[in-house]
Amino acid sequence: MDHVSLKLRTGVYGLLGANGAGKTTLMRMICGILRPSEGRITLAGQPETCEAYWSMLGYLPQDFGYYPDFTGREFLLYMAALKGLPKFRARQKSEELLELVGLTGQAGKKIKTYSGGMKQRLGIAQALLNDSCLLVLDEPTAGLDPKERVRFRDLIAQAGQSSIVLLSTHIVSDVEHIADSILMMKEGRLIYQGKWEESRGDLEAFYLEQFGDETERRDGEEKPPRGQGWQRQKPFREALTAEIDREYSPGNGTGGEDTEAETGGRQK
Repeated sequence: MDHVSLKLRTGVYGLLGANGAGKTTLMRMICGILRPSEGRITLAGQPETCEAYWSMLGYLPQDFGYYPDFTGREFLLYMAALKGLPKFRARQKSEELLELVGLTGQAGKKIKTYSGGMKQRLGIAQALLNDSCLLVLDEPTAGLDPKERVRFRDLIAQAGQSSIVLLSTHIVSDVEHIADSILMMKEGRLIYQGKWEESRGDLEAFYLEQFGDETERRDGEEKPPRGQGWQRQKPFREALTAEIDREYSPGNGTGGEDTEAETGGRQK
């Protein structure tokens, strides 16, 4: 990251950039997994290092980890416990979210039997468990078929009506119709920030102009398999597990609150 400064309000923000542009690094900083060498990150006035900040945050990492022998319902109840929800509220919220993401009929099946799209929908459900007012989604549509991508975009648009949603992708079509604002990153810097106006031309054409060579160069790169990254998300896992002992009740995000992210220096 190189001197990135942002102020976000309720709505959907599309974070675009080629692989290696810095999208995941920025999101991990916002989620408190990485620390910026300079600057500050706040949500409703709370720094990213405190429990109050975490209680308002929902995160779906790029490599979403899960326990394959858990059912979808068991996994949500487990994640709710890690986030500090009381048992009754955990059951109630889990059922609400299973219905929202269209998994009620499959809630009793083991996650290892789920399709890629079903796993991603379960991922966004766990991110919404604590009524997040900041939802961070790192390339959530990667590897999904077109039908699942459309359904996922609808879920994101719905979440953006009451929360800040930061969605990273290198697929322009995932955000051009649902994003209230576009953020474009290259080599750790923001090269575009704001609402994309049709008068500027085609967004995808502008994106390819900026990243065409990098996109082509990385198309052949092998990506790690999805759904097997629970161990690789150790910092995220440890951060959530620590909340069991803290025994705090998550806040209820109502949307409309600002988050400021200001980082300086370069993260290595």
